[in-house]
Amino acid sequence: MTQAIEVRDLTRRFGTFTAVDAISVDVGKGEVFGFLGANGAGKTTAIKMLIGLLEPTGGSARVAGFDVLTQSEDVRRRIGYMSQRFSLYDDLTMRENITLYGGIYGLSDEDIRTRGDELLGGLGMMHTADTLVGTLPLGWKQKLAFSVAMLHRPAVVFLDEPTGGVDPVTRRQFWEMIYAAASRGTTVFVTTHYMDEAEYCDRLSIMVDGRIAAMGTPAALKAEFGVASIDEVFVRLARPSAAAAAGG
Repeated sequence: MTQAIEVRDLTRRFGTFTAVDAISVDVGKGEVFGFLGANGAGKTTAIKMLIGLLEPTGGSARVAGFDVLTQSEDVRRRIGYMSQRFSLYDDLTMRENITLYGGIYGLSDEDIRTRGDELLGGLGMMHTADTLVGTLPLGWKQKLAFSVAMLHRPAVVFLDEPTGGVDPVTRRQFWEMIYAAASRGTTVFVTTHYMDEAEYCDRLSIMVDGRIAAMGTPAALKAEFGVASIDEVFVRLARPSAAAAAGG
């Protein structure tokens, strides 16, 4: 399998504190990879290094064929990124957001118009193209944000807790969009706090205190830990005191 992400002993320290401690992982082209961990485990710091926003203290990483340390601009041109906390501008319309990001991604005016119409048509939102994003329901906004992150057809898309706060039906629809992107060859690197969503990933890792404590397919991890769900695997690793109290 062609590797879209190659990470070797990637490390980030802040003074004496090690936020990411020598993690290594390969993610293949078209793979849906879940990146799990409790708050403070180091997920966000790791992602910032992988998208070229934070310089590693040690180790190496290549994303979409480019070195994150020496070719960060090339990395940013070949990836998409969506965050629960910030992705679209609420005071711009849907079409204005598409035009803005299309320009940032370096698309031509013709490509922005063509792909923008395809995007809005595919989402069934053509009739609301001139609606301010801030007035949209959260589920619509998140699906639009994902589509905009895919506008320039990136090799890899990073999704940081993309379904936080949306209803279960919308979450399922969002994952159908993820599968469709992966089927077209885009690698999806996703963080989530919903353990049922972790079951949808091809493979996943669980970070604990800056290290990858476990990695594999959902089925393999459940078998390894002798449990019925990824939630139980997560509790065993990330919250061992809670697991012990429950008799795990």
